[in-house]
Amino acid sequence: PPHLDQVSAPALLDSVVSLGTHDAQFHISELGTIFHYQPGTMIYLAGKLLTHSVPKWETGERIALAHYMKDAVH
Repeated sequence: PPHLDQVSAPALLDSVVSLGTHDAQFHISELGTIFHYQPGTMIYLAGKLLTHSVPKWETGERIALAHYMKDAVH
């Protein structure tokens, strides 16, 4: 479902890496954008500020690796 990342720092970028065998899309609501989210895709975004989602895909498996930047870490 569309969501914001609550643990992220608003001034820093989070990363999401897509792995698997799927054919999916990555939506960013506020920008009205839809990106192809193929295996091997890496997306950087301000996850605390931009509502994002990956709607259901038809076939294959999806593995997502998410890395959140926090104020206390940088």
